[in-house]
Amino acid sequence: MFMNDNLPGVYTARRKDNSIYYRASLTCRNKHISLGSFNDRAKAHQAYLEASGLLSDPSAGIDSYTDEASLPFEKWVVLCNFRDNEVYIPNPIYVRPKLFYYFFAPEDFYIFSREDLFYYSAHKIQRRGSHCFVSDYGSQINILSRYGIHAHSVPGRDYRFLNGNTQDMQYSNIEVLNPYHGVIGGDAAGYTARIHINGYVTVGSYENAIIAAIAYNKAADICREAGMNRQYPMNYIDGLSAKSYADIYTSLTISETVRLKAVNHKA
Repeated sequence: MFMNDNLPGVYTARRKDNSIYYRASLTCRNKHISLGSFNDRAKAHQAYLEASGLLSDPSAGIDSYTDEASLPFEKWVVLCNFRDNEVYIPNPIYVRPKLFYYFFAPEDFYIFSREDLFYYSAHKIQRRGSHCFVSDYGSQINILSRYGIHAHSVPGRDYRFLNGNTQDMQYSNIEVLNPYHGVIGGDAAGYTARIHINGYVTVGSYENAIIAAIAYNKAADICREAGMNRQYPMNYIDGLSAKSYADIYTSLTISETVRLKAVNHKA
């Protein structure tokens, strides 16, 4: 239950344990905007004043934010975007004509292509160390998967940022060097396929990434046939006919170590 606190934009509320806290909010362009919850009445009012001032002052940008502000940084970004672009997005996004910024701090942000705006407007990015993900249908989805980059991929080996900026996530800036599971290499030595059976096991070395990817698939099939419960992701080879795939698959020699480890694996 919320009760007007007599301070503009501040409402008193009670938690389930009956303790009091304060909600701050305002209305702009017929949009009711929640500014957050506060334990301190004065801080809630200060957040309301900061938000009101931010919406009326176009010269106050995202870089104007300081740690002394009562308003949470995410809300600061949301209000700047709402003021300048007349669109309310609940996540800390600032839209530009051909791209948008997703902020974590004033100098910590990702740059995305505009075609991803709808997705990230509805999906909040979370970070755990260097791992960035969104929650989607109950699963944690690595944001790199939108580019066809697998969770095990290594920057510089399997993909690269063309301009060297690892925070520039625009499609034009990301080049996928190796889109396949279980494949490493791509140098003068060729490509190596490997699979995890109580540790990584080399499947074999091959002249190109497609053959190595099919070799990994064949090794995964051997593991399943041996009764292993591990869920191995399979490689889909775009543009290769079923006959061509079958011909390569049949002709491939798989390391005997893979067969032995698969048969003798610990369930």
